[in-house]
Amino acid sequence: MGLRLDKPWLSSEQVLAKVRGQMGVYQFANEAGEVVYMSYAGGRSLGGLRGEISRSLTEQSDATQVRYEITTSYLSRYKELLMLHQADYGGLPTHHPSIRLGRLSPAGGTNGS
Repeated sequence: MGLRLDKPWLSSEQVLAKVRGQMGVYQFANEAGEVVYMSYAGGRSLGGLRGEISRSLTEQSDATQVRYEITTSYLSRYKELLMLHQADYGGLPTHHPSIRLGRLSPAGGTNGS
């Protein structure tokens, strides 16, 4: 397994039919497949991933695709994904919550080579 969240993008309907109350991280993308939003569902999230994704979809009008990863290490994974995005693209997508990040310099860029 690589560092990047590289699961296939799904429609919001597909994701909401699959995901339940687990903890984890998720990303939204626009039609072009560009990550436009990133967040997580933690132990205090109402409804877990399902609840957080549902709520966030109403706030992110340009999001057309979703992918997620179930993990109990959601906060560490969230920070890791934000740092990877920053290393790959030179900036951050919209994300919640705002947190202080370190620096990550993964070898190989976006394609892992």
